[in-house]
Amino acid sequence: MSPVEKVLINRLQHGLPLVRRPFAAVADELSLNEQQVLDTVKKLLAEGVLTRFGPMFHAGELGGGLTLAAMRIPEVDFERVTEQVNSFDEVAHNYRREHDLNMWFVLATETQGAITNTISAIEDTTGYPVYNMPKEQEFHVHLHFPV
Repeated sequence: MSPVEKVLINRLQHGLPLVRRPFAAVADELSLNEQQVLDTVKKLLAEGVLTRFGPMFHAGELGGGLTLAAMRIPEVDFERVTEQVNSFDEVAHNYRREHDLNMWFVLATETQGAITNTISAIEDTTGYPVYNMPKEQEFHVHLHFPV
């Protein structure tokens, strides 16, 4: 990884300034030019170094429904169920875990009531129960990975 890529990844983990040209502002901070920043981000995405680059929204503040869900899936069915669960537009961040509840994902819906409907639809589709674990308390971790 080049020095520019490293410094840019480290800087972008702290967010973009809320200005008309945020990439130009970041470029100024790092003594780069705006096109260099944009090209580097595109390159890192194309190479898979970055898997996602975009805004983070506080979904609960947007008025919809949001919950963490988990499932207990036998290994023989894991791949099939993963594909089925991921086919739902409401599913994000589906991860395998080394735990009795080995599939964990986030559900985000337009309304709070749609969470229950989506859970039922996933259960009907997969044949396995979904454990709904709505947020009781919010924590802000501010996790960064220095490169």
